[in-house]
Amino acid sequence: MHNGHTTGEPLRVAGAGDTPGGQPRAASHIAFFFPQLGPGAVANTTLLVSEGLARRDHRVDLLPCKRKRGHDQAPPANCRLLPLARSGGLRARWQALRAFPALLGTTLPNYSPWLQLPFVSHHLPALVAYLRRERPVVLCANLTPAGIAAVQARRLAGVDTRVVVIEHNAISQVVAHARHPDMPQRVALLRWMFRQADRLITPSEEGARDLAGFAGLDLSRVTGIHNPVVTPALLERARQPCAHPWLQGGGPPVILGCGRLSLQKDFAMLIRAFARVRKVRPARLIILGAASGEAETAREKTALRDLAASLGVVADVALPGFVDNPLPFMARSAVFALSSRFEGLANVLVEAMACGCPVVSTDCPVGPAEVLARGRYGRLAPVGDERAFARALLATLAGPPDRRELRERAARFSVEAAVSRYEAALLGNP
Repeated sequence: MHNGHTTGEPLRVAGAGDTPGGQPRAASHIAFFFPQLGPGAVANTTLLVSEGLARRDHRVDLLPCKRKRGHDQAPPANCRLLPLARSGGLRARWQALRAFPALLGTTLPNYSPWLQLPFVSHHLPALVAYLRRERPVVLCANLTPAGIAAVQARRLAGVDTRVVVIEHNAISQVVAHARHPDMPQRVALLRWMFRQADRLITPSEEGARDLAGFAGLDLSRVTGIHNPVVTPALLERARQPCAHPWLQGGGPPVILGCGRLSLQKDFAMLIRAFARVRKVRPARLIILGAASGEAETAREKTALRDLAASLGVVADVALPGFVDNPLPFMARSAVFALSSRFEGLANVLVEAMACGCPVVSTDCPVGPAEVLARGRYGRLAPVGDERAFARALLATLAGPPDRRELRERAARFSVEAAVSRYEAALLGNP
């Protein structure tokens, strides 16, 4: 284990950062290393936790590899934003290989010139320079490519910074569903990285068990922490206008899906389930989201529209694409539908409930059953089962749950609760 240190006498901070025994916790220097500053659950969670830790007088640095094009939202004012410079592929590969020369059998197959280098790895040299210069007590790496680079950077920098890796999805499912041809070579590297980290964090207790099992680690090394989702700003954004004509009142009820257009989200199954709903009653379906690029987004939309047309429901299916603020859609929809094959926690379920929107979800690994208290706050259906999903949608449309109870459940996923648990886990007291 690598125990972090600071120079000089640590500042003592009383109040929100106190330990359970009442002793004030020492303020620390914490850095967050993550792929991209922009919309999305990973960046949003990082910013909320960072801002909360900074309010508790911790020194917080944000180390994104890049900023999403067109994203101009300012980071929290009480955190330092230090974007990492990108290096060429040869230099990045060389540094990655020389970090652990005794383990070339594990690392070399992942950094061959004919394999695509994860873009996060291009920022390894800059991360090494940062660690040597700043020597934070904790380096918190979001997602597995960042975790691999963080472990390598610590060794190359020769510092005793504590490395904490956050995996936001069920890692066993990520590997099982991966389309990348080099995934088999990366599995050994992933397991090695997880064992090198001082602590692992994942957004749910079920996800913690999945991650510990995948990495072959004792469950005590993994902490499940619900993502910070509900904030006053979220509730204010939910009250903003929604221009979509289907959500202006007076029409058939709207079922809403939202997420990246990908195999993971399985919107094809949602459309097939919706077609079964339409055989029973009037309804409409809106799916918000895009793929990783314009060409891929166009392909995914075409495939979903073709499927809807073949089922005779294309006139009642809308694919508006990516929407910066989906919350007004949630606040006005009759049901929010999560059709995923796997998740990490499913923040969107919490967001929908915070808006008072009833939810239906697949009982996928991991997170939805935990969020919905095993079905108490929303119906669960088996993964990929369009018939069961359609029955759950119809039952929810016919008898929606109490919206006040949904909002109360969502309120448990607050920023302060998450920040307190992150503070303990990052500083060695989970």
